[in-house]
Amino acid sequence: QVQLVESGGGLVQTGGSLRLSCAVSGIISRINAMGWYRQAPGKQREMVARITSGGSTNYADSVKGRFTISRDNAKNTVYLQMNSLKPEDTAVYYCNGDIVRFGQQRELNYWGQGTQVTVSS
Repeated sequence: QVQLVESGGGLVQTGGSLRLSCAVSGIISRINAMGWYRQAPGKQREMVARITSGGSTNYADSVKGRFTISRDNAKNTVYLQMNSLKPEDTAVYYCNGDIVRFGQQRELNYWGQGTQVTVSS
């Protein structure tokens, strides 16, 4: 069983920072691309940032220059450093990963349970 467990959400004031973590557990052969998505109330889930196994990144325009995605392959963990937070960043943040389980050939896509980020004005 593969699980993605997020941590690091919380309440922060405008201009503040938070660091989200997502740890992947289970018997895994390979972790390919990982990403962070968010969903605000009444809105669709949107991509925030993604990182490939080789470290290439891409970001939503709304977070470029403020958020940084990174990964520690030895720890099977991906991070999202969020700086200069704005009220419009308020959302549930979800970790996502393309993962190949041990003994399998095909990657499957997995989601974490989400962590709430609230930015007060």
